[in-house]
Amino acid sequence: MAQTPLFPGKDRLARFMRYRIEAKQIGPRTILEQRKIPEMNRINQIEPETATGRTRDLFKTVKTNYGSVPNVFRVLGNSPTALSGFLSFNKALSEGAFDAKIREQIALTVAETNLCKYCLSAHTTIGSAVGLTNQEVLGARQASASATETDAILKFARSVVVSRGELSDTEISDAKNAGLNDGEIVETVANVAANILTNYLNHIAATDVDFPEVRTGEIEAAIQACSNECACSY
Repeated sequence: MAQTPLFPGKDRLARFMRYRIEAKQIGPRTILEQRKIPEMNRINQIEPETATGRTRDLFKTVKTNYGSVPNVFRVLGNSPTALSGFLSFNKALSEGAFDAKIREQIALTVAETNLCKYCLSAHTTIGSAVGLTNQEVLGARQASASATETDAILKFARSVVVSRGELSDTEISDAKNAGLNDGEIVETVANVAANILTNYLNHIAATDVDFPEVRTGEIEAAIQACSNECACSY
């Protein structure tokens, strides 16, 4: 089956691309710096050693899952309800139709689209850990994959972000024609929503990046670096 391009309506896409062009023109610090988001965290990052009560217990779960407590969870820990909900939602998604690699590819697509440096850095590392190749990571940042169905999932995910969910009948039909069933469409939206939560929270908190840093909007440079190290199609 040929890959079907899944994009939001022309007007919405044009507005979004103007935003991305403006970000690129400003330079590698992106448009976020123009909006004067500081280079320091704005919401307390709770230290696991000093956490108490429900937050302390939830941090134990995070450490079991990740081997440490990344800063985004330390920010979420300010609200045990939010942290618990996020962990439960992600656990449920991990038991769904998409394997870890596809979920990480969705996370990379959403992080790049939302210009979230923290999440892009985190999911580049986590994606590699679950088996994504450099080529697959770079492709996901561009909502692209070699597998037809995964490619459709990523393009649909990007369309959901760009259009704020206001997809047309044609766009839904295109997703189905590309191989997605109703359950996969719903699950894609659920994964997008989970990642938007952390994207937005990290923007608001200006969370310190505690993964090897990957900058949004620098895909061309990343592709060039990859081409110097491997023989992939990039």
